[in-house]
Amino acid sequence: MADLLLVTPPFTQLNTPYPATAYLKGFLNTINVSCFQMDLGIEVILKLFSKEGLRHMFELAESRGQIKSDNARRIYALREEYMHVVDEAISFLQGNNQTVARKIASENMLPQASRFAQLEDMEWAFGSMGIQDKAKHLATLFLEDISDFIVECVDGHFGFSRYAERLGRSANSFDELHDSLLGPRSFIDTYSLDILQSRLIEHKPKLVCFSVPFPGNLYTAFRCAQFIKQHFPHIKTAMGGGFPNTELRSVNDVRVFEYFDFITLDDGELPIELLVSNVMNPHPSNPDFQLHKRTFLLENGAIVYNNHSLRRDYKHSEVGTPDYSDLLLNKYISVIEMANPMHSLWSDGRWNKLTMAHGCYWGKCTFCDVSLDYIKVYEPIAAKMLVDRMETIIAQTGERGFHFVDEAAPPALMRELALEILRRKLSVTWWTNIRFEKRFTRDLCLLLQASGCIAVSGGLEVASDRLLALIQKGVTVEQVAKVTRNFTEGGIMVHAYLMYGYPTQTIQETVDSLEMVRQMFEMGILHSAFWHQFALTAHSPVGLDPDSYGILPDYKDITFANNDIQFTDSTGIDHDQFSFGLKKSLFNYMHGMCFDFDLQEWFDFRIPKTKIPRDYIQGCLESEEESAIKPTAKIVYLGAMPEVRTTTVVKRGKVIEGMVLTFHDKRESLEVELLAAEAGPMMEALSFLKINENETPTIEKLEAFLNGMGLELAAFLDHELIQRLREEGALIVL
Repeated sequence: MADLLLVTPPFTQLNTPYPATAYLKGFLNTINVSCFQMDLGIEVILKLFSKEGLRHMFELAESRGQIKSDNARRIYALREEYMHVVDEAISFLQGNNQTVARKIASENMLPQASRFAQLEDMEWAFGSMGIQDKAKHLATLFLEDISDFIVECVDGHFGFSRYAERLGRSANSFDELHDSLLGPRSFIDTYSLDILQSRLIEHKPKLVCFSVPFPGNLYTAFRCAQFIKQHFPHIKTAMGGGFPNTELRSVNDVRVFEYFDFITLDDGELPIELLVSNVMNPHPSNPDFQLHKRTFLLENGAIVYNNHSLRRDYKHSEVGTPDYSDLLLNKYISVIEMANPMHSLWSDGRWNKLTMAHGCYWGKCTFCDVSLDYIKVYEPIAAKMLVDRMETIIAQTGERGFHFVDEAAPPALMRELALEILRRKLSVTWWTNIRFEKRFTRDLCLLLQASGCIAVSGGLEVASDRLLALIQKGVTVEQVAKVTRNFTEGGIMVHAYLMYGYPTQTIQETVDSLEMVRQMFEMGILHSAFWHQFALTAHSPVGLDPDSYGILPDYKDITFANNDIQFTDSTGIDHDQFSFGLKKSLFNYMHGMCFDFDLQEWFDFRIPKTKIPRDYIQGCLESEEESAIKPTAKIVYLGAMPEVRTTTVVKRGKVIEGMVLTFHDKRESLEVELLAAEAGPMMEALSFLKINENETPTIEKLEAFLNGMGLELAAFLDHELIQRLREEGALIVL
């Protein structure tokens, strides 16, 4: 039994659990509240994509007479083949029975429908040796063929990472969603509610909390809450998460509370603690009686916003370590949808989710919801506590991969995190989201890579200095180019978020932005990117002050969701027309092709010639500026201490003693010959800079150490040995 049930409704990701319930369960552990968590989405997927699930699907489709297209008829005709191999394919994608990869890759095992039309590119994408990735990609196409059949024949709302998303996106009125909920259950509903019912009977909770991060989780959350109200009316229901935090801040339709007793906003720890207290002990003797934090509820038939509790929110350092227990960690499915390295990070592999800091340390971008607490309230935690949490999660899950889901990870904290990981000799793999700011020097990137960082993603947005300034991004195109170069040379994959259609953006600026992106891919300083069209949100600086950005919002009457706002740009430009050309060109650039194409070739309408010189990005990378090293900067030697061999030579009758220092790293060796008199002090200095249990020395402390040996800091940094080590990436100065 568990008094509290935490649910992530269908669907989020196939390969890893969405972390919200794990965060809450970790917090609830710190206040001794027991609960059970479940990812209803992965449980539905596993039940559906099984032999019996497909049998049910095919029978239902046939009975409805919906098998009409050539593709659907082909899949139905091959139904026995699909049912025969689906369990084996799912098991393979779960990381089991890896020897089946060769059978899948032979293309003789899985039935093929329309998704396999792209197979002529397989050799180009995976080569002859990538058997596992090729097999994962084929198995993914197999699942997508089945998904297409589901959408066409049994449930048009279905999607692997979303369900009925249209009903939740920009739903200013509750009417359409409410009407859908009053209608018959969908194909997916039957699976969702059967599984939910079994959990309710098993755990007998008094409160069920649904975490709804995206519009594609909203419908199923409401459907599940409706089921609870109909069949378990004694159970209270609550909703929180990313969707209500951004969309439901002004909800005023009382029908919403026929499904949910409570809707909470922003950080969930204190609101959920107070919900538990009030549900478990609804009595005036309870000091928290009828006191809530950022919670909507119904009182006397009217919606009220109860923020009466005077208790402060928990600090990020106080919320505990995410707890992934209860979740079916070995049942998640790794897929490869396309041959793109960054996209595969999202969908391939089981990543532990953590956060370095609450909120965003920059908090100025004008398209972002900087007025809301999840962005506005910035609070980092200490690196030692962060690595403690990593070690706890590794012990619990057995997984050593971490995705830090920060809005933008702070460079200083990333540095300390890397040092702490290296200090503990912890073997991990990690990646995160950043701002492309100048603190990411070549040396810092090398340090991050040494600690296990494999990738970063960040917003280049509109690659135009005018628009970057209007966005208040705090970077320039030149700076972004240099930072992406530093990461790339450090062996870290770089993904850029790109934007078009920002207010006042001209056609010329869109074309020039594409040229900037083309050059960055051609120079090899970007590995992956994604274009998205600007969306106006109610809580962003642009949404709060549209006149200053030359747009005219089309406000609707709001009774339910309020976030995305339609608008008219003063330029009158139809930015939609650029979508296909931008994405098609980017696909080719990501695969190292078509750099010599004129930009006009990507569009079926006339565009102006770019005004960006073809060597602009190259010029940015060649214009290096000198920056003084601050006394508080940290310095560390990452390499191994060298092998030492003594030598002697006789010059003009004098015996001169020397030392040959041989430094070995993972790929090669470096040999440096020094006089014995200088080799000793240099060895001592390198030993001083090695990572150990002590605090990493600063430049100031290194200078004091060197002075104690009669050496000068400038002479040490300019010494041939140090310069050679820096060239090899062994000495890192921050």
